[in-house]
Amino acid sequence: MANSIDTAFIKQFESDVHLAYQRMGSKLRNTVRSTNVTGSVARFQKIGSGEASTKSRNGMVTPMELAHTTVEATMADYYAAEYIDKLDELKININERQAVAQSAAAALGRKTDAIIVAALDAGANSTQIHDTSSAVEKADLLSLFETMGAAEVPEDGQRYLAMHPKGFADLFLITEFASSDFVGDQNLPFAGGMTMKKFLGFNIFSTAAIAGGKNMAYHTSAIGLGINADVSTEVNYIPEKASHLTTSMMSMGSVAIDDNGIYEVLDNNG
Repeated sequence: MANSIDTAFIKQFESDVHLAYQRMGSKLRNTVRSTNVTGSVARFQKIGSGEASTKSRNGMVTPMELAHTTVEATMADYYAAEYIDKLDELKININERQAVAQSAAAALGRKTDAIIVAALDAGANSTQIHDTSSAVEKADLLSLFETMGAAEVPEDGQRYLAMHPKGFADLFLITEFASSDFVGDQNLPFAGGMTMKKFLGFNIFSTAAIAGGKNMAYHTSAIGLGINADVSTEVNYIPEKASHLTTSMMSMGSVAIDDNGIYEVLDNNG
C-alpha cells in the first residue's frame, strides 16, 4: 500500500509542476523559435535573402545563391529542488505539495525567460531605439516600426516588444495606445486583462525578466531556444530526512539567430 501511495504522490506532483509551468512559468518561451535538441548544442540554420531576376525566352534561370550559415546554443542544466517533510504536511493547512510544485514551476519559468533575455541582449542589433533620457513615446515606437520595416522584418504578427513593467506603464500616456478612438475596444491595454497589447503590429507585453531601461523588440524567427530536456520532475523519499525530495529540472539554451530582427528600446527606467 505504501508504494502505491508514493506512486500516486509522484505522478500528481509531476503533473502539478508541468501544468503550473505552462500556466504561469515563462512569458517569452512561446514568442521565440524553439527546437528539441539531442546532444549538448542546438544548431539553428540562418538563410540569407534572395533576389528575383528575369530570364530570356529559353534562357537559363539565375539561381539566388542563398547564403547558409548557422548559430549554436549550448545547453545548460537547471534544477529546482525542495524537501517536503512527511510530518510537516500533517501540521499545515495548505497543500504543501502543490505549493512546492508551483514554486518549482515559477523558478524554472523565470530561468527560461532569463536565458532568452540574455541571448536577446547579447545578440541585439547595434542600432538602438531611443535613449535613457526619457520614457518611450509614440515617436520611438514609430521609429522602431520604421527600423524593422527597413530591415525587412516580416509583418506577420510575430513581432514582439517585451518591456519592463515601468516602461510598459509609460505607454499608457500615449493616447493612440490607450484610447479606443484609435485602437478599438478589443485592443485596449486592459481588454481581457493585463497580458499583451497589439500596437503598430507589435505584440507588446510587460515582464520583470526585462531589466529597467532596456526593453527588447524582436521577431520570433530572430531568436532561438534549444530544448534539450523539457521540464520534468522526480520525487524521492529520503529516509534519513523523513522527507520527500522533489526535484524539477530542465536543460535549455538560447541564441540570437539574426540581429536584424532584435533591437534594444531604451528608456529612463534603469
